[in-house]
Amino acid sequence: MSYFIDKTEMRVIPALISLVLFLIFLAPVSARIINAGNIAGGAVSLLLMAIFIFWAPFKRMAASMWSTAAGKAVICIIAGLVCAGVITAAVLSILMVREMNDAPGDNTTTVVVLGCKVRPDGPTVMLRRRLDTACEYLAEHEDVSVVVSGGQGSDEVMSEAECMRDYLVKRGIAAERIYMEDKSADTNENLRFSKALIEANGLPEHITIVTDGFHQLRADMMAEKLGMRSYNISAPTRLYLLPTYWVREWFGLLYYRILG
Repeated sequence: MSYFIDKTEMRVIPALISLVLFLIFLAPVSARIINAGNIAGGAVSLLLMAIFIFWAPFKRMAASMWSTAAGKAVICIIAGLVCAGVITAAVLSILMVREMNDAPGDNTTTVVVLGCKVRPDGPTVMLRRRLDTACEYLAEHEDVSVVVSGGQGSDEVMSEAECMRDYLVKRGIAAERIYMEDKSADTNENLRFSKALIEANGLPEHITIVTDGFHQLRADMMAEKLGMRSYNISAPTRLYLLPTYWVREWFGLLYYRILG
């Protein structure tokens, strides 16, 4: 029996891993979810799979390029960009994980639930998980008020805030504890309009943001920019959606840091 893996087998394993990654990023499309996360993740997975499958032609092309000064420059630039991308993704991921759960403890706050897509038959699974997470906390802290934040998209039958309020009331949360912010169209507006609502109603200015874990870092950054002290309680994300939304959040964080 041979104890060595031949070169072909060594290429098959990473090619299969790349295929699995591609299928993972493709999976959310079945739920009509297409964004920068699965587009970028799928494209990189396909590129890696092609490189491993066509390794010999790839090596010949790289060797040919390396034989010229211009080719060396191109390879060095590409290698530099890849390294920078990997390091950036790693740093952002570490920061995202760190911000996932920063519960308020004994501090008095106002809960702010960030909106998400609403279907004709009610909240999506992602939004329902955020609401269930908020429900658990509100049930344990009966003196805490909550702002449900989210406007109405052109393809939504009602505002996200109204849908969230109805869901919380059905789960036993008293209507007088719920404040609706139903004009926002993105996370920044969620927090900005919620801040105005909190101030207008004399609610505690410190907030506890309820959203998916991958989203907490960017929401926290926006809250800080608005002068709000924020804590975090994260809702669980469906596993097959997590890679797509995690990668999408890298782009969201970079966009916000550069242009926000």
